[in-house]
Amino acid sequence: MTRRLDYNQVAPNGAKALGGVYGYVLQSGLPGELVDLVYLRVSQINNCAYCLDMHTRELLKRSVKIEKLALVQAWEEGGNLFSEAERAALAWAETVTLVAETGVPDGAYEAARQVFDEKQLVDLTIAISLMNSYNRMAISFRNTPQAVLET
Repeated sequence: MTRRLDYNQVAPNGAKALGGVYGYVLQSGLPGELVDLVYLRVSQINNCAYCLDMHTRELLKRSVKIEKLALVQAWEEGGNLFSEAERAALAWAETVTLVAETGVPDGAYEAARQVFDEKQLVDLTIAISLMNSYNRMAISFRNTPQAVLET
């Protein structure tokens, strides 16, 4: 896979704007591991190799066990590996990422609201939306995963 262009160089102000949203999510108060799990799940749904590689590495740096990482894709069957908040966040991430298919039904919203307050849910949705944007940038312009660069 050959990189098509470096969007950070071509449109630095746009990249900086996305970075500002990333900074907002970091300071939002949402647990970092939860956000990284959501980023990983969104990237799995979108099949973004660059982001899959990056978020897996980030979660490993956070000392998340490989067994948990291996089951993010099948989190519903992960039992106690995932907390109630993580399960709710992953379910919300899936329905929001697949919005064209799901329409984000009322039941999904109500389930998320049982776990997250209004601000947390808005911040989580911002994080999900941001990762969907980053996935689309990385896929469209063929960002090369670090793992590929290291081979």
